[in-house]
Amino acid sequence: MADRLLGVAQAAEHLGVGERFIRRLVSERRIRFVKVGKHVRIADTVLDAYVAARTVEPVGTRRSGSRAAA
Repeated sequence: MADRLLGVAQAAEHLGVGERFIRRLVSERRIRFVKVGKHVRIADTVLDAYVAARTVEPVGTRRSGSRAAA
């Protein structure tokens, strides 16, 4: 199945960020993209991989009996 190519506005909506952020990712070449003429297209799977690569796993909760004085 082929990846769905999204425009900058659609990619920004997919990630819940502004178009400027997507354009910066493209200009800094921090994300894979396709040039179709003068248009930039980004595969939806690339966006999902970008999110997965930057997902931070939670740290286990500390269970100590003493608390630091405030």
